[in-house]
Amino acid sequence: MTDSAFPSPGRHEDASPTESAPWPEPPRQDLEALAREAFVPGGVLSRAAESFLPRQGQTEMAVAVARTIVQGGALVVEAGTGVGKTFSYLVPALLSGERVLLSTATKTLQDQLFARDLPRLAQALGLPVRMALLKGRGSYLCSHRLELARQDASLPDRTALRTLAKIEEWAQGTRTGDLAEMPGLDERSPVIPLVTSTRDNCLGSQCPKFRNCHVNAARREALAADVVVINHHLFFADLAVRESGMAELLPTVRVVVFDEAHQLNETGVQFLGRQLGTGQVLDFTRDMLGAGLQFARGLVDWQQVAGATERATRDLRLVIGRAPPGSRLRWTEQAPEGVPPGTWSDALGELERALDAAAEALATVSEMGPDFVRLHERALLLVQRLQCFGERAEPGSVRWLDVGTHLRLMESPLDIAEAVQKRLLKTGGEVDEEARRKAWIFTSATLGDDARLSWFTEPCGLAEAEILRVASPFDYPSQASVYVPRNLPRPNDPGHSQAVGALAIRGAQRIGGRTMVLTTTLRALRAIGEQLQARFDGSGEIEVLVQGQWPKRRLIERFREGAGDGRPGCILVASASFWEGVDVPGESLQLVIIDKLPFPPPGDPLVEARGQRLESQGRSPFNDYFIPEAAVALKQGAGRLIRRESDQGLLVVGDTRLVQMGYGRRLLAALPPMRRLNDDAEFEEALAALASVSTSR
Repeated sequence: MTDSAFPSPGRHEDASPTESAPWPEPPRQDLEALAREAFVPGGVLSRAAESFLPRQGQTEMAVAVARTIVQGGALVVEAGTGVGKTFSYLVPALLSGERVLLSTATKTLQDQLFARDLPRLAQALGLPVRMALLKGRGSYLCSHRLELARQDASLPDRTALRTLAKIEEWAQGTRTGDLAEMPGLDERSPVIPLVTSTRDNCLGSQCPKFRNCHVNAARREALAADVVVINHHLFFADLAVRESGMAELLPTVRVVVFDEAHQLNETGVQFLGRQLGTGQVLDFTRDMLGAGLQFARGLVDWQQVAGATERATRDLRLVIGRAPPGSRLRWTEQAPEGVPPGTWSDALGELERALDAAAEALATVSEMGPDFVRLHERALLLVQRLQCFGERAEPGSVRWLDVGTHLRLMESPLDIAEAVQKRLLKTGGEVDEEARRKAWIFTSATLGDDARLSWFTEPCGLAEAEILRVASPFDYPSQASVYVPRNLPRPNDPGHSQAVGALAIRGAQRIGGRTMVLTTTLRALRAIGEQLQARFDGSGEIEVLVQGQWPKRRLIERFREGAGDGRPGCILVASASFWEGVDVPGESLQLVIIDKLPFPPPGDPLVEARGQRLESQGRSPFNDYFIPEAAVALKQGAGRLIRRESDQGLLVVGDTRLVQMGYGRRLLAALPPMRRLNDDAEFEEALAALASVSTSR
């Protein structure tokens, strides 16, 4: 298939050259048969993917999806790595002729679905499908804010100025405004917030650039498309505030698919509660000062008004003191834990007064343009949010303080079950025929460690959903081994990270890099990363890549390249987001080392509140929450190792509790059925086998 057969990102085009070709609408009862037929040897899917191999599990999932589309209701599918779940839900969804909404956890999969999988499959099926890609505001260039940024004298440095110049040049030719399409743009660049809009600062229809707004163009295309690809963040943001088009889109869609559904609950609770960040206030202050000096200089002492707001914001941060970045402080009383209530209340009051003064100043110039109208609304909204956090938390929710460079005042429900039941499935009330006919598909490679997939279905309100578990087609006993070293220090001992680092050095040297070290904490990430870089930097033997030192995309690209063309092999040391969604098939990754069992942090306020709720129900927080959480995370981390039928690899878990504690059996059972290594000699043999396979190719 040539590149010209693929629609440009952000546009919807027919995948078939005959635009007038009718969309085939098979009788509902035939959809299962049509889906099954697509997966037979030599069927249409063999034309969509050269490497297509019929898999029983893939067909089984496709038939279940087809049945759910016909009948309506909710289907939860755990499809192991290698099943090919993307085609399993796309084939029946496309063949059904229904309008479809596809939601993913990551922009990477979103782009892959839209630019590769959907058009390739639609062409193979001969369907003229109109497709659209819809992301959140922060993904699109805002022409109005780009114009303001040109005149912003506070750009941080020359690098920022150069980045801004490149964005301006790119802006002249982009059709979509999707910043992911701009070559070489670092997703961490401080310029991006200056040239994109948020719900807070968007001027809406009053914007002077509204006619050519990239966000609105994407929304218009979504409303006209047959298949719309979004992400979970956008879905829940819109569900919470009903302002970005989902309120118009959802009622017209009968089939909704959530891929990477394991992230649904944690994404949802972020948006279904309340939050206020000092970073938001500082952004408002910067925007107010910039607009005031550009368009209303001399009418208000903008430096004084902005300065007062900025000082009050920074004073609120100083009240917390030197809490480690990444801390989450409990907030069950008037003030967060460890903060004097009087001091906290005074700081909140001072910030509220500063924002009130800013709102008054903006009101005096609001007739001068839409920027000032929106800034005035933002000031009032910030005051309202502050006042909410001065009152008691909503029943059934938990409140805490996120501490970093900025503060984030957070309040969220413990899960999304009620929202899913009432706002999506619409159960519990009068029978809603339209809601009953809708098909909701939830799928991921990892959704739990029991038959009912309770880890996922309980917090997501899907206890009554149909459950399907499809095993991976990989031959794990012959493709992979798992080893738990018995001689490592205990996980909380000071020497544990160093011992894990030494193990990584030993393994990576034997196989020429090809190693990923996944840590459960940022402290371990730094310690192991520094240890490995001290050993290998300058040696030319192995290149050590550490999360945070390069953009994530660049780290993964370099790691996939592996050794060759004068480059050494790599070790990648990473945490958090690298435990899932990272696909490195082939020989570039053959050794995955997980430093500790990934239990949730017991001191986290959200974790504590969930545990307390289980206790109040007479259940065990450890058995019903901590172990399932660890099992799912461990399975996700282990899933980085084997990505194809031809892959070979070795998983090392540096936590002796996995073989010494009773609950270790449950955690081991959650892993793919890899061959168990019992001692150091077998570990050495497995490394030697990997090294010999690599050198023989």
